[in-house]
Amino acid sequence: MDLNGKHALVTGGGTGIGLAIAKALAAQGAQVTITGRRQEVLEEVATAGLHPMAMDVRNEDDIIAKVAAAVEARGPIQICVANAGVAEGKSLHKTTMEFWRNMMATNLDGAFLTIRECLKSMHQTDWGRIITVASIAGLRGLKGGACYSASKHGMIGLTRALSEDYMGSQITVNAICPGYVDTPIVDRNITSISTRAGISQDEALKVMVNANRHQRLIEPEEVAAAAMWLCGPGSQSINGQTIEIAGGQT
Repeated sequence: MDLNGKHALVTGGGTGIGLAIAKALAAQGAQVTITGRRQEVLEEVATAGLHPMAMDVRNEDDIIAKVAAAVEARGPIQICVANAGVAEGKSLHKTTMEFWRNMMATNLDGAFLTIRECLKSMHQTDWGRIITVASIAGLRGLKGGACYSASKHGMIGLTRALSEDYMGSQITVNAICPGYVDTPIVDRNITSISTRAGISQDEALKVMVNANRHQRLIEPEEVAAAAMWLCGPGSQSINGQTIEIAGGQT
């Protein structure tokens, strides 16, 4: 795979899945703009081909300005990876409007705004790949995670509809839907599940491990490999799909 001359933008690119995808893209020659809310985190992981840029996906004005700045610096964006997200469970009857809006603003609004702004320069090129990092919770309801599941279902709906808009063009739009991945989000969820369920942290970890059909956490590099496949030769007929990475049938 040769991605030399390609400019990619990965939201949530400073840790976990986003960082794994960004590194894989850079390894194949792409210039990758990685975004996140904390510039210092991005700068710590920035290596050759990775360009840190603080951006809050909940803020429309910030996204408009920062994506334009990235395009000015590195050219049209041809690979857009909408990965930034928050994952936290909460019973619906305990869900406040503030909690709901922050989840939607980050996971769904953030994906919409990022893709919209990236498309502006992608239209100037003859090839593009849009990848949303959703979740198996976007394909089936996650117990105790109604808000999160709703945001990821929305992301998949956005992906599928957009793929129809660009059907027959050189732009494809697909969603990757992982199960539980070994990232800092899992570490935070261990504490959250332990507290909510009144179980030990080891038992909380087992809840997530057992939710994956192959009984282990998924490595971020496994998700990155799927993203690379969607950007590689022969991927032009993969469009509007939900690629499940969950160790088995969900």
